[in-house]
Amino acid sequence: MAGHGTEEHPHGADRLCDAGDRVYSRAVRRGRLPRRDAEPVPCLLELALLHPDPDDMDWLVPTSPQEVMTRLLRGVHDEVSASQRRVGSAVAAFEWYAALGPTERPGAGEGAAIRVLDGLARIQAAMDEATEACTREVLTVQPGGIRPEHELTEGLHRALALRARGVRMKDLYTHVARHGHGLLNYLELMGDAVEARSLDEVIDRLILFDRTVAFIPANADRTLALELRHPALVGYLATTFDRLWRLAIPLTAPLPDTGIEGISHREQSIAALLAEGHQDAVIAERLGISVRTCRAHIARLSETLGAASRTQLGVRIAQVGLEGPRDPAERVSLPDQGSPTVR
Repeated sequence: MAGHGTEEHPHGADRLCDAGDRVYSRAVRRGRLPRRDAEPVPCLLELALLHPDPDDMDWLVPTSPQEVMTRLLRGVHDEVSASQRRVGSAVAAFEWYAALGPTERPGAGEGAAIRVLDGLARIQAAMDEATEACTREVLTVQPGGIRPEHELTEGLHRALALRARGVRMKDLYTHVARHGHGLLNYLELMGDAVEARSLDEVIDRLILFDRTVAFIPANADRTLALELRHPALVGYLATTFDRLWRLAIPLTAPLPDTGIEGISHREQSIAALLAEGHQDAVIAERLGISVRTCRAHIARLSETLGAASRTQLGVRIAQVGLEGPRDPAERVSLPDQGSPTVR
């Protein structure tokens, strides 16, 4: 059936055929329709504009125009620079569908489960709205290195408003962020309202309010964001945060010793990523440092381990046990560096 539909309906979701347009419009108005009504237009199922009603498989329910719009924009994003008119056409089409009537089913809850926020102003407004509604807890993941002071200043008004209402905050950073004076000043200002920890590397930016609404970036330069309210998605992200939090080290505590003389905690992290086969630029991005700093650490690693080439460095990393987590109490001999053992 899929093949048949592809032959007769060779189009994308941004330009439905007349038959598909009529059936999907009817589904949006009524909230659902019998499966037999969609048989002449298999493209609606292939494009996921209709899907089976889990309560009655003989009926089909429409995917909300907003969700279709989200999926379409993700697929078209790489073509935006060369195909602006196609994106505009898609937006106009699905805004028209959305105006036909609500597609929320009874009991589905208020608000869209996934909302695309386009532009910094709209993202900021949504964040301010979530801040005002927050009553208990904010969880954040802040990737990258030292946070610029202007970013900390921009978010300070929200943090102060949350502290005034007794909201607790947990912030997760990379270890590199420990060296930023702006962050230290911010944490001192916030007092016990904010608890901060760090890891070698973290996931991309994440902000969770009361474990009910989450914000994540939707493109590389963070001019698009997703506002998530689906309980399963938000719960998954909250669990991910909790597990990272348990592994992280409080900013008030020093980083653990590597157990190997002459090798810092950061160099140990770089060694583990080198052992996984990552290039310098990827390692630098994941650890929140510059490529130049990353290469300086790699040079020191090579010197400490007595490696004359990248290939030899990989061998030395494996011999010493830097390719992954290790017991700090384990005694390791540096290869070709003489007989003394180092902790």
